[in-house]
Amino acid sequence: MGLKFRGNPVYETIMMTFCAMLIAVGNHFFRFPNNFTFGGVTGIAVVLQYYVPLSTATINFIISNLLLILGFLLLGRGFGIKTAYVSLILSFFLSALEKLCPLDKPLTDQPILELCYGIALPGVAAALLFYIGASSGGTDIVAMLLRKYTSIDIGRALFFADALIVVSAFFTFGIKTGLYSVLGLMVKSFLVDNIIESINLCKSFNIICDNPEPICRFITEKLNHSATVYEAKGAFTHAPKTVIITVMNRPQAAALRHYIKTIEPTAFMIITNSSEIIGKGFQN
Repeated sequence: MGLKFRGNPVYETIMMTFCAMLIAVGNHFFRFPNNFTFGGVTGIAVVLQYYVPLSTATINFIISNLLLILGFLLLGRGFGIKTAYVSLILSFFLSALEKLCPLDKPLTDQPILELCYGIALPGVAAALLFYIGASSGGTDIVAMLLRKYTSIDIGRALFFADALIVVSAFFTFGIKTGLYSVLGLMVKSFLVDNIIESINLCKSFNIICDNPEPICRFITEKLNHSATVYEAKGAFTHAPKTVIITVMNRPQAAALRHYIKTIEPTAFMIITNSSEIIGKGFQN
């Protein structure tokens, strides 16, 4: 279930490249000029560039590679290869933007506007990368280690991994930038969790009907899904009923709902959202 590019190497490579470009654009044009340090290796790079004679892109590259080795060792080869690719292409994009579009001040005089873009572009990219089992490297690797070895969800893990970096913004850039960075960190953690949940969103059906055969055929033959069927009895009429339970993505859910209304308008449907379906045929 979910987005179709998941599991396809070609689509995943395209998606990883696109995500790296989003992160680079968000960082170069909106985070770096404003000194926003709401976590990540880029946040560390923004702080360290004031203490070491290296560019943010170079610092980002060095720290990302150190954490990447840790990811290879603890998260597996598959994750490591994807993250290595994203880290390298991200460093390339950041270096290219530094040379092609150098900035010595923010693009606008609206820090809140730039904070929104600085959060949204990398946040969307990070969520898509987590969904396909990759990351942009850096503290994302720390977050995925926390998720693997604890029960912490990915957004909260990112928050814990990035919190110390954000605190450093107060000492390096002052209270105003520090407060912006804290706000950015909180919104980023919330955004990542909600995007992942939205991507994974499925519709769970409980269908109470009198004639289950056409509905079951539509589910299995047209939608290529299965369902669980059991017999029930109406509490008021005591008439026999059949209950069909099935789960599918949103476009398929719309088709099923329309079909049931057409074939059996008196059927009773309970449709709920679910973003965590575990079992055969579904991503866990």
